[in-house]
Amino acid sequence: MRVTYVALAAGAVFAVYINGVAEGWWPAWGERPTVAATTTAPAARPVPTASATASGEAAMSGGYQIGPDGVLVRPAEHAASTYTKPELPDEAKENTERGAELAAEYLLDTLTYAWNTGDTQPFEDITQPGEAFREAHIQNVNELYSQGWMYGNTATITNIVSVLPVSQEDWGVEPDTIAVIFDGIVNNGTACVGKRIVNNNSDETVAFAFYMTWKNRGWVSTGGTVRNGEAK
Repeated sequence: MRVTYVALAAGAVFAVYINGVAEGWWPAWGERPTVAATTTAPAARPVPTASATASGEAAMSGGYQIGPDGVLVRPAEHAASTYTKPELPDEAKENTERGAELAAEYLLDTLTYAWNTGDTQPFEDITQPGEAFREAHIQNVNELYSQGWMYGNTATITNIVSVLPVSQEDWGVEPDTIAVIFDGIVNNGTACVGKRIVNNNSDETVAFAFYMTWKNRGWVSTGGTVRNGEAK
């Protein structure tokens, strides 16, 4: 990936992004679909095995079987077990700007993994408890998986806009913090909410922004957001 450092504007841009969390415009990416969304039933999709009805026929909805819990059965070829848990690169464990950048990339990997599997633990481990971006995503993932599932959620970094140390005095951040800003493309994939399938399988251009703070001998995200469109 091409690295572009924007030294003069990065702090102001990042501050706008972080303030946007409180204003309610995060996150277009990975937001839990609602049953009010337009739905499209998949065509010619293999039907997973599920409990049969009393008549011997499996209960169906939109080409999917209905499981005993009343939720559509997730296709076996898109099972949570088909997703590999992200691993933190060794270089991301170093107290350097490159380490902060790689840790932020890993953070995005853990978030897409959470949406595709329901396992939020890796995402929790790289983010600071109580931080708004973290807590909202954990809540939304858990709510979705209490009545459904998701697969095909992706996030691809297309450009590294800025990797820049920010000061506690100027931006109110914790000591040893680096602002990391990426341009990227996200896709929400396919989700199930109860007996409804929600297809959001289209690419969107977004900007990611994170405060990565070095503490307890590792990087942790102490602030983050996602906004539609590229960073300016």
